[in-house]
Amino acid sequence: MSSSTPDPLLVQLGSHRWLVPLLADLAAHRGARFVELAHRLGLARDSLTRTLDAAATLGWVQRNPGHGHPLRPEYILTEAGAAAAARAATIAEAQSAIGLPPGAATRWGLPIVAGIGAGHHRFNALSRLLAPATPRALSQGLSALGTHGLVRREVLDMRPPASRYDLTRRGRVLAEACL
Repeated sequence: MSSSTPDPLLVQLGSHRWLVPLLADLAAHRGARFVELAHRLGLARDSLTRTLDAAATLGWVQRNPGHGHPLRPEYILTEAGAAAAARAATIAEAQSAIGLPPGAATRWGLPIVAGIGAGHHRFNALSRLLAPATPRALSQGLSALGTHGLVRREVLDMRPPASRYDLTRRGRVLAEACL
């Protein structure tokens, strides 16, 4: 096990389902109007608004002050957002390479994959690593990752029974992008 705390940037990127695809798109196109983002990402208006608000709260996205009409704003990355977007683009590229649809991960999906990749194979080890995550959130995240074929669960023959989580080949690709 290499780390005892989760990567704060990875936790922030996972805090909203559409944050990684949004930042990757803004980095690729050097900003975009709201309608363009909604069309390219295939998002509903409310989902995109919430994601942009979350990115603005984190200080990663802002309205372009010198462009457009107030009712048709353009959004650009801030300086801090450019660093986060570079990481998001790497993760989005890995998700695309393994066939994972954008927005498929749960809030704790990326930190869980990174945690297992770092050697935290047991539920309690992951729970300690991702301390703010509730056991229910962790369990749902592991289940969703298993459904997407990124994590496999092995029940160990012990008293009491225990589980060990390992990454599949697809999961290792995503874990490498998260690091």
